Amino acid sequence: MRDIIHFSHANGFPVTTYRKLFSALEGDFDLHAIERYGHEPAYPVTRGWPFLVEQLLASMERHYREPVWLVGHSLGGFLSLMAALRRPEWVRGVVMLDSPIIAGWRASALKNMQIFGLDEYASPAGVTRNRRTTWPDAEAVWKHFSGKPNFAAWDEEVLRDYTLHGTEPTGKDDERRLRFDREVEYRIYRTLPAGLGRKVERGAPVPVGFIAGTRSEEMRMAGLSATRKLVGERFRSIEGGHLYPMERPLETAALVRDLIGEMRREAR
Repeated sequence: MRDIIHFSHANGFPVTTYRKLFSALEGDFDLHAIERYGHEPAYPVTRGWPFLVEQLLASMERHYREPVWLVGHSLGGFLSLMAALRRPEWVRGVVMLDSPIIAGWRASALKNMQIFGLDEYASPAGVTRNRRTTWPDAEAVWKHFSGKPNFAAWDEEVLRDYTLHGTEPTGKDDERRLRFDREVEYRIYRTLPAGLGRKVERGAPVPVGFIAGTRSEEMRMAGLSATRKLVGERFRSIEGGHLYPMERPLETAALVRDLIGEMRREAR
């Protein structure tokens, strides 16, 4: 029986955006995922994301009878680690894709910014609030995103997947809208857990690996010390920004495979 990976997506990107990354892993793993976090009324977005963690754990309990590997990008990496802290017996190991641990003075600063409503200006939340959500057709979606600097580095197949699967028909002619609700995305940014660093300062109950983007602004803001302390030698870097899984999906898949292989060998 093949190992199972449960993958969790980044904020704002339905899991089908990662199709090319999955295609590079599915020869070695059975892959499962939640399509969109935060869109089910039973699992609302609240401070610290407890219900999003519940959503992940509920999916795991429903589908698996053995421990699995949790792999997540950004939001998904945090949720994967938080789920492992809650139910370590369900998890073989975690691979976090550019989900840096916020600890120490940075965690205190984040908490204070959230209290006073200033965190909107230190995250993509402000941009999200005014993001365009509808286009006349799929080609207009493609032109909109392919012309933006933040998407210029994306693998073309991944951007096509986002164009097609990150949007949906509105029912009005060929019009399409974003599938990931803008308000949900905004609330996720505004409720980032500020206490996760404290919870893992003495380590995690399962092995954790990490892949950082060399040009990731999120890594720069969070710093590396808490993450490196948590993962030790299981730290890797890849050329790219915070969205490197969209820029280099095949290279990302190779590093995920290598980290899981390393953790598997350590467990023997």
